[in-house]
Amino acid sequence: MIANRTFRWAVTFLLLLGPVVLWAQFRRRGWREPRLPRGGVPEWKADEDLPHDVFTFARVRYSSYWHGAKWATDYPESDYNFSYRLQELTSFEVAPDPVVVDLTDEDLFQYPFLYMIEVGDLVFDEEEVKALRSYLLRGGFLMVDDFWGDDEYANFEYEIGRVFPDRPLQDIPFKHPIFQDGIFELDCKPQIPSINVALRGRRQGITWERPDAREPRYQAIVDDRGRIMCIVCHNTDLGDGWEREGENKWYFENFSEPYAYPLGINIVFYAMTH
Repeated sequence: MIANRTFRWAVTFLLLLGPVVLWAQFRRRGWREPRLPRGGVPEWKADEDLPHDVFTFARVRYSSYWHGAKWATDYPESDYNFSYRLQELTSFEVAPDPVVVDLTDEDLFQYPFLYMIEVGDLVFDEEEVKALRSYLLRGGFLMVDDFWGDDEYANFEYEIGRVFPDRPLQDIPFKHPIFQDGIFELDCKPQIPSINVALRGRRQGITWERPDAREPRYQAIVDDRGRIMCIVCHNTDLGDGWEREGENKWYFENFSEPYAYPLGINIVFYAMTH
């Protein structure tokens, strides 16, 4: 299996010891000031006694670049910010430096959690299809984020269908642990807009990036045991919620703090303990 079983059990034990993440704690620590070098993210050291038992945020660099390097949207600030908040607000041991990986990298299986973004016009090559299928069936977890509208959804549905022709995307119910029984309890399936959309639509309450993307959609591909292998966050943008910390306090307090970070942390917790 990809993830070290000892690490999974250790994470579960630590996180169930008590309320290691409190909403009041997030409120108390709250807002960080605008960016400095390293994006304003404080330095920390991973446990030197357990160098391989740390969570590393791994972003997927896919090979189809026709419309620019969309895989790098929000990079690297979102990856640094999320890694920092994960280690600050939970008992996870988190690597201070996120990584970028190709699906065909030999060390892909060292990372039990992958993050892929802006998939609305990606096209997997055959080696990526085979590698991703093998990775997920061997216990890996993929989070897909930040793509909008019907056309982008149709494209990704087709491409992920090449990976798993017999495992269709299915809606995740609101009662699922990712929303209700993780570290945070959410009050809705959130739509997190980019900061520019949020600020433009602030008075009207507009949080969608295009007319055919008004409703957020959270779907999954599951294995034979019903475990989520791939979560798909469509018509929403958690990555911008992580990236934009330090830019606008209103955006942070309305989207990053109550939704982007809590949901992201819940997803990681689920990935590492199921």
